[in-house]
Amino acid sequence: MRIQVREESISALPDYSELPQRLTVRERFIVVPIGDGTWGLALELETVAPPFVKDYDRDNGHGPQGWAAQWDLSNWGVLAAFDGPIRIGGALIAWDTPGIQILDGNVDRALLWDIQVHEDCQRKGVGSALFSAAVQWAKAKGCKSMMAETQNINVPACHFYESQGCRLASIDPFAYPDHPEEVRLVFRLELRDRDG
Repeated sequence: MRIQVREESISALPDYSELPQRLTVRERFIVVPIGDGTWGLALELETVAPPFVKDYDRDNGHGPQGWAAQWDLSNWGVLAAFDGPIRIGGALIAWDTPGIQILDGNVDRALLWDIQVHEDCQRKGVGSALFSAAVQWAKAKGCKSMMAETQNINVPACHFYESQGCRLASIDPFAYPDHPEEVRLVFRLELRDRDG
């Protein structure tokens, strides 16, 4: 496999949306208080039985096709990974976008909004190549940090972000009113600490 990552315009979002946005959930993190809870929260891994499929595209229209209706995407970066002519992955980076809570109006912060790798190409370096390209994109905008949001049911994403040098920045059990069983986990990467 020869991975090539290149930036595309936001007009490529329909092509990006063809990447499957599904996850088979076999395990999840549960939130447990440290001590009596005054010392914070911790995550413990548990098996999910039976496993289930989380389809982000079908989740109340929150997939790529609905993002332009919710957000101003003019400051977003679209990255695509190819193996020859075949699209095998992609990443979206939000920057300087009013209304996105994690950015909180900070122009020195980017948010890795989404990263996808075709299931046949996972664990082959595609995600790492996209993540590195996202870091470079954020650095070019003058960002000092890059955030990434996922959920407690996406254990592979949590492990991936940690493998890329990110640290868990926040745990929010109340972030998703439509999905009260899911917990928002936000990871943070200090870009000055990241080479390349």
